Amino acid sequence: MGVQAMSANALQEIDFPRYQRWLNRTVGAEAAFMVFDKAGTPLWGKDAPQATELGLAIAAAGKDAAGPHRHDLDAKTALYQALGSTNNGQLGWLAVMTDHFGEQDAPVYIDQLAETMDDLAAGISDEYSYKDDLEMMTEELGERYEELHLVYAIDQHSQGQTEQSGKVFQSLLQSTAEHLNVDVVAFVKPSSEICQYAASLSKEISNLDLVLVEMRGDLFRFVQSSGETLILNDADDPRRAYIFTDMPYKVIACPIRSSGKIDSMAVLLNHAHKPDFTNGDRKLAEVMANQLSNLGNTYLLMQSMGEFNQQLALSLIEAVEAKDPYTRGHSERVHFISMEIGRAMGLPADELDDLFWGSLLHDVGKIGIPDAVLCKPGRLTPDEHTFIKVHPERSYEILRHIKHLERAVLGARHHQEMYDGKGYPHGLKGEHIPLHGRIIAVPDTYDSITSSRAYRAGRSHEVAMKEIERVSGTQLDPAIVEVFKKLVAAEPEWLQRFNIRREKA
Repeated sequence: MGVQAMSANALQEIDFPRYQRWLNRTVGAEAAFMVFDKAGTPLWGKDAPQATELGLAIAAAGKDAAGPHRHDLDAKTALYQALGSTNNGQLGWLAVMTDHFGEQDAPVYIDQLAETMDDLAAGISDEYSYKDDLEMMTEELGERYEELHLVYAIDQHSQGQTEQSGKVFQSLLQSTAEHLNVDVVAFVKPSSEICQYAASLSKEISNLDLVLVEMRGDLFRFVQSSGETLILNDADDPRRAYIFTDMPYKVIACPIRSSGKIDSMAVLLNHAHKPDFTNGDRKLAEVMANQLSNLGNTYLLMQSMGEFNQQLALSLIEAVEAKDPYTRGHSERVHFISMEIGRAMGLPADELDDLFWGSLLHDVGKIGIPDAVLCKPGRLTPDEHTFIKVHPERSYEILRHIKHLERAVLGARHHQEMYDGKGYPHGLKGEHIPLHGRIIAVPDTYDSITSSRAYRAGRSHEVAMKEIERVSGTQLDPAIVEVFKKLVAAEPEWLQRFNIRREKA
């Protein structure tokens, strides 16, 4: 809001009747007291004779020097002086109409009236400044509220960042887009080939891919070079010749610094029909950029750690499968089906994360089984089978020291338990078997039947499904078997995706 609009509003809220009473008590009679704005329009005392004429004359004279001035009308004399504020300059004029001053008038009376006008002007100016400061404080509190609300929203989304960093970061961008009512919010870090965005579109952006390319290109380079927040509102802004050329979108781009260097930025983008971005929007965007800076670094760190963990897991699996070529690809296929079942069951994100690692690493304990047993071409003896039965517990012993896998290892530890309690390693029964163990058992059984061994060829999908149906309720959890059957029936292309994984192995 501009100063003039603010001045008019604040002046109209002044308690002028109080100053009228003050003046009346001082002069001992009802005085013609008037207040005008800078243009000479009466704000108080407008019903006094010649008030409008006096206001225009005072404004035209333009004598805003300190102290009272005199203006003579037909049969009256007015004393007036500028009404000002330290922060806002001149606000208007203060005037008192009285009879003509003649030589018979005592100088003391004139001096007293002038002093009273000084006091009135000071009182009105102080009250105006108070109301002006209060109005500005209210506006500032409104802006701070928006900033605090945005920070709170970001903080809420950052909870659990270490558990599901990618999804949390995406959810954060989505929440920011909706909270700020902008079409697109993006986090751009070209050095890491990241341009992650969320949209809350007021209408479709048909060339969104090109917009994102522009963000990673010239827009980022410009912001990186200038080191300052960029706002593009006007269609004829000369910078559009080399930034967002032929793209009529409104943009705020805020640099994000890491170790003193600008390596990323936050971008808000709107369609041309939406209001221009303001300085208030700029402040909010910079608040968001500061928050995204920390969360973005955490996100990248967690992404890097996740990639490292997955590579480490795959190395362990490869070490196991290198011992037994007949099981190559088994862990990945069991992992694939387990995750399909988990999603079909509607498991929450944290449980899916545990199932991800538990199913992928369920056979890692086989790394400790002698090759003579693991790779034996014929059927196993009872003693050799005892060696095999050790592998779930050995998987647990290998993985339990990794804090991130504390819950995930339960699926690996118990995937050989049987629903009727006749499995191993602990003979758990029914729902006493951890859920992830019961889930992994189904694809482990399916893949074992359909995979070839040295002593037999792999069986068909139909044979495997019949066998799974037969052991449902004894070896396998019947509820999870039903989910698996519905999954296969509802998505015929699933079997093709599964077989492609088998061929790659």
